[in-house]
Order: sequence, then structure tokens, then C-alpha cells
Amino acid sequence: MEKALTAVVFPGQGTQRPGMGKDFYDQISASRETYEEASDALGWDVAALCFDEDEDDLHLTAFSQPCILTTEIAMMRGLAERYGFFPSFFGGHSLGEFTALVAADALPLSEAVKIVHRRGQLMQDAMPPGLGTMAAVISENLDSERLTRHLDDLPIDVANVNSDHQIVISGATDSMPNAAVRVQESLAEGQSFRFVPLHVSAPFHSRFMRPVEMHFKEVLRNVGKNLKAHNARQVTSNFTGDFHSDCREDIFNNLVQQVSSVVQWKDNMRRLLAKTSAIFEVGPGRPLRDFFKTMNANCLSITSLKSAERIL
Repeated sequence: MEKALTAVVFPGQGTQRPGMGKDFYDQISASRETYEEASDALGWDVAALCFDEDEDDLHLTAFSQPCILTTEIAMMRGLAERYGFFPSFFGGHSLGEFTALVAADALPLSEAVKIVHRRGQLMQDAMPPGLGTMAAVISENLDSERLTRHLDDLPIDVANVNSDHQIVISGATDSMPNAAVRVQESLAEGQSFRFVPLHVSAPFHSRFMRPVEMHFKEVLRNVGKNLKAHNARQVTSNFTGDFHSDCREDIFNNLVQQVSSVVQWKDNMRRLLAKTSAIFEVGPGRPLRDFFKTMNANCLSITSLKSAERIL
């Protein structure tokens, strides 16, 4: 694997599924040890939660976030052990940004799982269930700034700029019907679009997450004591759209702002493509692959050992 020419990206919440990572756990010692390391840090059995077909807690934000992060790092370490897979640049969508920091050796796994466990709790508690939601807007040549202006007087924010063809909005549930009307008004006359409600438990990456920012900053400062800021320069920031700097406070600020701000994923893809010629997606799902396709870029998705064998 040509190290200087590869990047890896990690999907975020919503990709969790029962049994995720079990093939890595069963066959590769480095992957199994990753689940054990995360369990020791959290004080509960991460592997058992990931692998139990009947475990509803896997879909609760506070549990799904550390479970996804652990699975993605277990997969990365397994790929490194079996295939010598060592990318040079890293990116992640929302929660996936924390996986990227661990994969880049900027943040220890034992600290990262504690951080995202608390992050999930804070994000879930920011707004009572049912009052907030998210929806994907799917069309051609979407303009996020124009859409933001049309939503200006509604309690709805642009949450993710995923590609030219998809933008996710987030906010108050009772305002989403009006938001759908505003979306149509923001498009060219006759331009078709799809408005897809997302099954989420809170309006992530919106103004309704701002009350948790100060609490989350304290979590980062208290738990993320062993951050290696210089390694974060190889990781893209969802908040800025560019690579992180090597300033510890800037990194923490970016991660705090990410909770309530737009995920600038389209910009992240551009930065990674400018650095590399090969992009790999590693995780239990593969939502990021299609976003790269909109930029005429090939992203190879590894969701299992079987897919890794074909690709690597």
C-alpha cells in the first residue's frame, strides 16, 4: 500500500448494525484487543453490545457512538495487521471525525470512547425526544448558502453539506413541513427534489445543540489529556472544512463547534482528494462512497473482511 497516496474516511452515526465488526473480532487479534481496550475504558462490554442481535441499546446515541468508533478502529487495526494498511490522511463524517483522530494517532482510543460516550449523552439530552428531527434534501447542484437564506426565519439549520446533490437540514420537528416548502422555493423553477426525513433522536448539528457546547469542552479538556496535536494535522475538520492545525485549543474548539455547526463534508472531500489519489472508506456502512462519486472520485468501501480481501 503506497502510504503517501492513500486516505481513509470513516462514516458516523446511523451506520451501526448488530454484528458489526464480528468477523474482525473473530479472526484478527488486534481487532479483538481493540474491543477489549474500549470495554476496559468504558466499564461495559462493547463487543457484546455490538454483536447482540436483540440489543436495542446499540441504537441509543450514547452507546452507538462509542460502539461505532470502536468497531472502525478495530477494523483499521485489523487491516493494518493483515494487509499492512497504513494511510497517511484521515477524515470522518461527524462522529467519524473522532475515529479519524484515533486512526491518525492523535487521540488514544481509551480517551476517545469516553469522549464520544459523553458526547452522545449530551447531544441526546439537549432536546426532548420528538421535538427535533433532521431531513435530507436531494437534488442537483444544491446551493447551501441559498438554502440557508430561505430557511432564515425558521428554527431549522443546514446541518451537513454532503455533496452537490445532498444537504441535510436539522431543527424543530413542527417546522419541517414549512422547511420542505422553503427548499422548493430555493430551487430553480421546475427543479425536482427529494425531501427525506431521517430517523434520528435529536436535531444534531443545529442551534439546538449549542447548550451542550461548554459541557462538551470540559469533557474534551478533562478526558483528552493525551491529545497529540501535531498528528491532527493529517485529519480534516468538519467545522472548518480544512485540515486541523497543530494547536490543541483550536482542535478542541473545532470539535466543540462541530456539535452545533454545519458538517462541511464536501470541503473535507476536496482537501483529501487534493492530497491523495486513493480513498478508502472503513466502517460498518458505506454512506460516504456515493458522496465521492459526485466529485467523480472513486472511494473503495471496506465494511467487512470479505470486502477487504477483494480490495486489498
